[in-house]
Amino acid sequence: MAKDFYATRSTAWWKVAVAMIGSCLSGVTYVSVPGMVGAVGFGYLQMCVGFFLGYLVIAFVLVPLYFRLNVVSVYEYLEKRFGAASHKTGAWFFFISKMLGASVRLYLMIATLQLLVAGPIGVPFWVTVLVVVFLEWLYTVRGGVKAVIGLDIVKTLTMLVAVVLCLVMIAREVGAPDSSLMRVFYFDDVNHPQFFFKQLLGGLFTVVAATGLDQDMMQRTLACKNVRDSQKNLIVSVLLQIVVISLFLFLGVYLYQFAALHGISETGDAIFPAVTWSGLLPASGLVAALFIIGLVMAGFPAGGSALTALTTSFTIDILGGKSEKRTLVHSVMAVLMAVCIWVFGVVNSTSVIDAVYRLASYTYGPILGLFAFGLCCKREVRDRWVPFVAVAAPLLCLVLDLNSVNWLGGYHFSYELLPLNAIFTIIGLCCLIRPAKS
Repeated sequence: MAKDFYATRSTAWWKVAVAMIGSCLSGVTYVSVPGMVGAVGFGYLQMCVGFFLGYLVIAFVLVPLYFRLNVVSVYEYLEKRFGAASHKTGAWFFFISKMLGASVRLYLMIATLQLLVAGPIGVPFWVTVLVVVFLEWLYTVRGGVKAVIGLDIVKTLTMLVAVVLCLVMIAREVGAPDSSLMRVFYFDDVNHPQFFFKQLLGGLFTVVAATGLDQDMMQRTLACKNVRDSQKNLIVSVLLQIVVISLFLFLGVYLYQFAALHGISETGDAIFPAVTWSGLLPASGLVAALFIIGLVMAGFPAGGSALTALTTSFTIDILGGKSEKRTLVHSVMAVLMAVCIWVFGVVNSTSVIDAVYRLASYTYGPILGLFAFGLCCKREVRDRWVPFVAVAAPLLCLVLDLNSVNWLGGYHFSYELLPLNAIFTIIGLCCLIRPAKS
């Protein structure tokens, strides 16, 4: 059982590359990327440029480090570099971010299923939550990382088939795509959240933090046989991801055109389900079924992979590698996830969901700062004070974010909060440097 929860360095790189496409796309991506076309066109591709640069950093900086140290959890590096307090700090920040992020992603999938499928046949929301989370627990507790990779491959292929078929069927009704919805670059207003360099840096640092420093995502890459295979997996994977994201964006163009033709008023995240369940498309039953299949395959495996990563990180990083506790920890993680999802359902507030995603920028920032300092500076720090620095950095970011309009002449922070958070962490660590030994 112990090895089932982490990578065993035995999986073919191309299988991992295909699996990572699915693992990087969630139910939120499935509905949000097409939905954002109405507001920002193809501006999301600016972040994709940053994604590519970020994957290069992961492939040629972090992957060789992880293989050389032969770590089970990526946060073990922090203990080898700084000490036990830094190790647990990284693990706890990951735990908070991953638990909330995975829960809200599953909530959005479950809420959509509840609205379109379970609710109309009389199934209560809490029952839907328990069934979905139990299924997540069942397949991961049986198969661990191998099950996650295997299902991610199935997820990727199924989701792509669903999206392509929906795109083709809607495009037939609409005709040529509207070029006014396909703007890519935003260079004209530095205060705009879509300003190119904000998106570029945001994409780069988000990928390094949320993929390269994320126990969930790196377990897939560490499943490859060696460093070279892992690097091939990452480069091929990000190129394929950009192609898939482009498909979602083209789908968004056609969704908005179809909605305009037929008087459908929904926008944003609501437009994809609104069009596919409108009954206005030919073979509308098939399109609706494809939407549900794609949504489930986009959202379900993400919860399972998060459960596996949370189990590994909590057991290795926080409990000190007590393998006999793994099954119990896995079950506790599933219960906590179900509770979080239920709470989101009770609150049912978009602002709370937005706050959870915003929280990811704060929780990954200290992790990014710790790794950056450890790799770029060879000095030792006072390890016991590291948790205080890791908490102070995001608090400073929060104060700056809340007052940026008044203090910085109308400037609005976007994804650049993440590297700023890391910079504050690095400054704090510099203050903790031990005097050089004479």
